[in-house]
Amino acid sequence: MAVAEERQSSGFLRERVPLPPSGWRRCAWYGPGLLWMLSAVGTGSILFTPRVASAYEYQFAWLLLLIVFFMAVMIREMGRYSVVTGLTLMEGLQHLPGPRNWALWFIFIPQLFAAAIGIAGLAAVVGSALASLLPGGTTFYGIATVVTCTGFTVAGKYMRLEKLSRLLALALVVMALVAALVVFPNSERLLQGFVPGWPENTELYLVLPWVGTILAGSMGIVWFGYWTATRGFGGGLLRTREETPEESEQVPDSADRVESLRSWIRLMTAAAALGVGGGFLVILAFMILGAELLAPQGLMPEGPDVAVDLARLFSEVWGEAGKYLLMAAVVVAIGGSVLANQDGWGRSFADISLVLLRRPGARSSRLHRMLRSAEVRVGWRFLQRTSLKRAYIATITGLVPLAIILVFEDPVEIMSVSGIIAAAHTPFIAGVTLLVNRSQLPEGLAPGRISTLCMLLAACVYGVFALGYFWNFLNA
Repeated sequence: MAVAEERQSSGFLRERVPLPPSGWRRCAWYGPGLLWMLSAVGTGSILFTPRVASAYEYQFAWLLLLIVFFMAVMIREMGRYSVVTGLTLMEGLQHLPGPRNWALWFIFIPQLFAAAIGIAGLAAVVGSALASLLPGGTTFYGIATVVTCTGFTVAGKYMRLEKLSRLLALALVVMALVAALVVFPNSERLLQGFVPGWPENTELYLVLPWVGTILAGSMGIVWFGYWTATRGFGGGLLRTREETPEESEQVPDSADRVESLRSWIRLMTAAAALGVGGGFLVILAFMILGAELLAPQGLMPEGPDVAVDLARLFSEVWGEAGKYLLMAAVVVAIGGSVLANQDGWGRSFADISLVLLRRPGARSSRLHRMLRSAEVRVGWRFLQRTSLKRAYIATITGLVPLAIILVFEDPVEIMSVSGIIAAAHTPFIAGVTLLVNRSQLPEGLAPGRISTLCMLLAACVYGVFALGYFWNFLNA
């Protein structure tokens, strides 16, 4: 108890906790889990799953199930810190022992590359779909996608398109599930795929991007912590006024706070499980479509015209109308992913930058105070969170992706590099998340033995894949 009291007094436990919902009111908190699923269903489902299924049919169904389980564990542990403390994990990383801010730098630098490459790849996939419908090339429409999306996110107007992208993403999900049921002949082959095995001559360059982009990807795990906070789980973020939910009946007593936060964690876990479970069904549907429609013809979606090959997934079931609906869904749904990813990366980079400029235990660093003083004198608001976010969106997820698209025309090649970075970075993110939760959260709210073991296994599995890829790369 002394350890718990020390942690509570050091600020790792909220001072006030809203009463958790009960009864039927809990159902209203499950909906955001499905919304998160729609935002997480992106290239890992639409692009890489049919490619893997075309090459290996159902032989990696067991791996899909394993990765989805680990993803549920990882996003739950990421959300745990925000629920209990009211802070982002970036704040917690600053308090880890060792060189100052070492963990933040190990997240920040790789994700700068992942952000630029990922946005370029997503935009190129949208460009491929537009090029199949309209006159013009993939590069032209890819550039137009980056410019348009950057303009909306920098101006803060992307929420107006988010509802439309989610609606099209939902239509894509429903059509994929129905089409999978239509073309799926029997369950025997699929069930055999859930038996662990490793096909001969497996190309890790084909499998690893798929593993890295299943559902959220590496930085998407971090974003889940923001998602739980902005939805108000546990009481929202404490240091961002606009993200703090409306005041409700609070739990003041320390013991009652702990018990209430346990209820919030259980609610967040259920919402996460619902979102991850729905995502698993969607990815499985695209695996069935790839195995039944692409594999028999030896078709592998790749190159600048990747959207044309993907259109076969729907056109053979829904006819010509299905082809155009898939293209529209790719343009709007993945275009919506560009918007959401730009906003997510920009928000994360801004938060990391502000934490890096602040000394632990101090209100701000000398540079931080100097810039704020300049802000008062000349009205320069660059250091503020919103301005920093917009700056990162305009540069890292705007200008740099334009250059990448101009140099590399193949959307699959670009996204493959992004997926490999995500898969290689996931073990570190899982490891530091576990370390922060185990060292900073009070007893009764920190991860238990089973959660700890699952997090360690997740880090090891992703690490083995990353090491295997780099070993093959060096040998080649």
